[in-house]
Amino acid sequence: MLNENIAAISTAEGVGGVAIIRISGDSPLEVAEKIFVPAGKRQVKDFEPYRMYPGRIKCDGFEDFGLCVYFRSPHSFTGEDVVELHCHGGYQIAGGVLRAALDGGARMALNGEFSKRAFLNGKLSLASAEGLIDMINATSLAEVRAGNMLYSEKLTAEVVGLQNELKDILAGISADIDYPEEDVEATELSDVGDRLNAVDGRICAMIKSYDGGKKIKRGVTVALCGAPNAGKSSLLNALIGYDKAIVSPTAGTTRDAVEGTIEIAGVRYNLYDTAGLRENADEIESAGISMAKKIVASADIIIYVSEGEYEPLEGVAEDDPRLIRVFNKCDINTVCGDKFDISLSAKTDENIDGLKKLMSERAMGANASGSAMITEERHFAALCRADASLRSATGSIGAFPLDIISLDITDAWSALGEITGETANEEIISEVFAKFCVGK
Repeated sequence: MLNENIAAISTAEGVGGVAIIRISGDSPLEVAEKIFVPAGKRQVKDFEPYRMYPGRIKCDGFEDFGLCVYFRSPHSFTGEDVVELHCHGGYQIAGGVLRAALDGGARMALNGEFSKRAFLNGKLSLASAEGLIDMINATSLAEVRAGNMLYSEKLTAEVVGLQNELKDILAGISADIDYPEEDVEATELSDVGDRLNAVDGRICAMIKSYDGGKKIKRGVTVALCGAPNAGKSSLLNALIGYDKAIVSPTAGTTRDAVEGTIEIAGVRYNLYDTAGLRENADEIESAGISMAKKIVASADIIIYVSEGEYEPLEGVAEDDPRLIRVFNKCDINTVCGDKFDISLSAKTDENIDGLKKLMSERAMGANASGSAMITEERHFAALCRADASLRSATGSIGAFPLDIISLDITDAWSALGEITGETANEEIISEVFAKFCVGK
């Protein structure tokens, strides 16, 4: 039941200075009264909201000195009454306080149940909740920024604005249908088409941003490829800032993909140093070359490294926007030709920063500045459905009556509502909050 008292450890598992046990529901103060003894003569039931009170936390077999704070509904994260117990960190202490809360009348919270209650109580949208978990799970600064765009309700505000425009269009169509004697339908058709195209244009811009957004979410895959001894392993080491790949003058040293990770402008780049591409390789090296070709095929960025004359990369078109042609070893050879995009030295680090800048431009384009973009596949799919419905609606203008066209517009409005949660079904909602940890 929604008003049940639920409890969980809300801080990260493990040893630390402080652990927080959160209790939310219709009567968390009653649970706290059973396990928290305030310092002085004050009683838990008399606690003022949003103030920290010191005292003893009674657990099975031990006590801990900590703090208690009460958040009154609706001014809390979940929108319900909430109590937090702050104890010393550690597996056993935090676990003991949680068991005491459960013995005191709360039940164990489910994954994401605190955040789900916040959504159900109107404290945050579904997109905002997804932004929150993206921030928690972020492994790069760009992921934190993108998550914050969602969590701060910026996407929700834009989507609601689009929905309101569609709602206004539907209201006008409804008036035309209800009052046919006014004979305004013919004069309104062009205006309806223009307004729908304007909404769809904004939706298409959001759809287009997903290409950069998914790279922020999963990182940019970079394949370093080229002939043996071109300096691919040295370039990987130069990019990540330490020696990870084995560097040797012996051809075929790299037989498996060697991985490394860097951040450029806050975005995570997953680097793969692949086996040198050459003929007459032995069986093991041939397997590495086969893997290299697969990595190149799926990469977001292909860095082709050469130390001599440029030779086209097999299987990659010369105008492929993913391709960066790198002339290596410029410290010993200054003539690189006009076929290369950049000249550098992996050995001396000359122009490595220039390569990083070029990688960022190729991978993120104008979005490298950190502007808002779609990062969730669920949002992308909903926007695509809304776009398809609006295209169907505009294509039907003049061929079908407005009441038929309104069905497509309503479908577009509903698809947008899935992003905010307004029209999302229970399956979608449960899937979103299942991604959360127990204490959030």
